Amino acid sequence: MEHTRWLDDEEQRTWRAFLATQRLVLEHVERRLQSNAGMPQAYYEILVRLSEAPGRTLRMSVLAESSWSSRSRLSHAVARMEEAGWVVRRSCPTDRRGQLAELTDEGFEVLRTAAPDHVESVREALFDGLTPAQQAGLREACETVVEHLSGAGQWPVTGDAGPDGPGAARAS
Repeated sequence: MEHTRWLDDEEQRTWRAFLATQRLVLEHVERRLQSNAGMPQAYYEILVRLSEAPGRTLRMSVLAESSWSSRSRLSHAVARMEEAGWVVRRSCPTDRRGQLAELTDEGFEVLRTAAPDHVESVREALFDGLTPAQQAGLREACETVVEHLSGAGQWPVTGDAGPDGPGAARAS
């Protein structure tokens, strides 16, 4: 049996601070998004990914990966958003087995409307309490952990990009 590498006091404090931060930030953002936009964070993330994609369209498998979602969970979410008129699904023209998800104009408008409050909730929950130096340190630490665990050095990056909201530079 291998030797257990127990956390020392500083590592334990870091771990617990990370858990508390993650839970509190995500709960704050989720609660605000649900209350003010009527959607969970998972739906918002899917809408953002589609808004940033060329033609506001992504293959379902790519959308699942980029939104950190299982294919079955994504399929369920997209079905609900399809019912709301935010997304349409269609067959991939180059691969009949593949499916594409496309953000509708209505879905883009829902996203554009939700984005200002979403970004404000993120600011309140995470950034307002940190100095620029602390933000840089947090980003660097998070990027290092993601790179260590993903091995690829690349991960989905999203956000409320600029004054025109998410995906504005890429969405037509």
